[in-house]
Amino acid sequence: MTSLSKIKGHLKTINKHKAEVTKLCFRCHLYKQGFLHDLSKYSWTELKTGFQYYQGFRSPIDAQKEDIGYSLSWLHHKGRNKHHWEYWLDNGPHGVHPVRMPVNYVIEMFCDRVAASMIYQKEKYTDRSALDYYLQGRDRIMIHPDTDKLILHLLTTLADHGLDQTIDYIRNTVKKKGYQIINNGH
Repeated sequence: MTSLSKIKGHLKTINKHKAEVTKLCFRCHLYKQGFLHDLSKYSWTELKTGFQYYQGFRSPIDAQKEDIGYSLSWLHHKGRNKHHWEYWLDNGPHGVHPVRMPVNYVIEMFCDRVAASMIYQKEKYTDRSALDYYLQGRDRIMIHPDTDKLILHLLTTLADHGLDQTIDYIRNTVKKKGYQIINNGH
């Protein structure tokens, strides 16, 4: 049976995460995406995993995967949230392949990763945290090369220049030039 403290802890974490991503999306002028971000986390499919596997320092999805080898919650989540690279996998004549993500969803992915690092790392968070986390798993993902370059560019910009400068850069350059900034070196 799930304890009341795990339920409260999970709800506090996802509410805090949603609020932080919404704030970051708004700062990047992604208002609709900020409002809609991660609403599937409030579905029963995802909530029950969070309540059961809540630990407070990492995603309950990771704990569920370690426990039973997969996560129905994650399968549900990634299929409904376009800011995850896994949403952008398609099946074609040569098998599964990654599709290039629209720039606005890469920006939302950036906001999501930054907020998750802030929430889970708490006082240990630095502007390099989200980049380090991305680099730890980068060799195990199937992401479109342009999407990978853009998210890596944004996370590196954050690590090198801080959040305020990165958000200004996103608003004034990335949203206007999109993938041109990584493909043409601008």
